[in-house]
Amino acid sequence: MGRTILKHAILAGLFTAALAVPALATDYTILAPAAPGGGWDQTARTMQEVLQAEGISDSVQVQNVPGAGGTVGLAQFASSATGKADQLIVGGYVMVGAILTNASPVSLADVTPIARLTGEYEAIVVPTASEIQDINQLVEMLKADPGSVSWAGGSAGGADHIAVGLLANAADVDPTAINYIAYSGGGEALAAILGNQVTAGISSLGEFKPQADAGTLRILAVTSEERIEGVDAPTLTEVGLDVVLQNWRMVAAPAGLSPEDEAAIAADIETMAKSTAWQEALVTKGWADTYLAGDAFRAQLEEETATTAAVLKDIGLVE
Repeated sequence: MGRTILKHAILAGLFTAALAVPALATDYTILAPAAPGGGWDQTARTMQEVLQAEGISDSVQVQNVPGAGGTVGLAQFASSATGKADQLIVGGYVMVGAILTNASPVSLADVTPIARLTGEYEAIVVPTASEIQDINQLVEMLKADPGSVSWAGGSAGGADHIAVGLLANAADVDPTAINYIAYSGGGEALAAILGNQVTAGISSLGEFKPQADAGTLRILAVTSEERIEGVDAPTLTEVGLDVVLQNWRMVAAPAGLSPEDEAAIAADIETMAKSTAWQEALVTKGWADTYLAGDAFRAQLEEETATTAAVLKDIGLVE
């Protein structure tokens, strides 16, 4: 009898101890579907830093797969990561447009959206040595000869491209006549701008602000509703152009996950997004906290896809 009681006590103790041991952290791999230096790459690497610093994940790797506005990386992710709870991909507004303009056979319906993480307004820039001193001068050049004004930005159909198309529309310029040059990474676009290979550049503010602060770029305008603190540039609405656009970024997991795996990933991302380290990174990089998860985010994503399709048709980028 005594042995039986002792045996049960030992087993109960082992069971209690097992429950007390925390679950092992997932070692994530995050796919950034763009070349190094751009917004998706920055987002993935900031996630890497915070997930590890906060002890949410012991090891996080970032993989870059550039091409076609993120649709090359998206297709690779959808085909190779299905059911794998340790795989993540970053994306956002640019990818929504690129899926449409590239007639991609793979869409965001082929992954599991987890959360919208950040939002950032666009900035229009020129090198400080440029003869273009303000946005009005650039717009006048665009009106006089749309094709003579070359724009460096991200992938075709993305937020940068859409912003230029909306600007052209607002300035009564045929958006199909704009001379937009798409680059697969922020580093390539920046090199083209600084090398005077284009007239102007457009991208998320955070990608240009370090160079603007250093005095190598001049910010002509931003696409926010109101002026942005610390940025000496008007909004497009201030100069009579009815354009407001925010580029947002998200994280998704593969399709084919169990409800338990999806919930665990969502919990990790929520913990990251609410951490002090993440909030500090947002301030440093000038990113807005637009965290939205679950059904609310999926509903917003469906609405954003429909709205983007309408905008792209309006400016002649899709039929």
